[in-house]
Amino acid sequence: MTVIGSASAVSPEERALRNLYLEHGPALYAYVLRMLGGDTHRAEDVLQETLLRCWNKQTLADGEGMAVRPWMFRIARNIVIDAHRTKTARPQEIGGASWLTELGSDADDIERMLSSIVLHDALRALTPAHRAALEATFFADRTTQQAAIALGVPQGTVKSRVYYALRSLRTALEERGMR
Repeated sequence: MTVIGSASAVSPEERALRNLYLEHGPALYAYVLRMLGGDTHRAEDVLQETLLRCWNKQTLADGEGMAVRPWMFRIARNIVIDAHRTKTARPQEIGGASWLTELGSDADDIERMLSSIVLHDALRALTPAHRAALEATFFADRTTQQAAIALGVPQGTVKSRVYYALRSLRTALEERGMR
């Protein structure tokens, strides 16, 4: 298997392309890298595209009086300019993970709202005594002793009601598709 531009290239065009790359590649890469503000990946792409256009032109030698180096630099410059124009003509691309974070925050808000609606509906399915026990403990952030005083029932009754209320709430949420 022979790769275009490799040392074992058979055709004179392949050898000429390899020689062009060896002779002009580093300078062309540095030139493109400066134009792109240090974007190494994009500079490599432009360098490859430039060499591909040289390959397609099939005049890789200076035999016809054509100065190849300035022509290659002009091709690379035009590729960079065309890419910039294309980028500015399209709507601005969304970069990195910021769109995912923004999308996730909207989805989280909606999910939170839907969960609260389902939870509110499941709480209405509880008996009034169980709902009052949960409201007096979890929602009011009280201990069972403080909730017992507020509800006017023994502490053991509050503990029992909270236990059975949570069990019923879990069942009600599972029935509504929540886990």
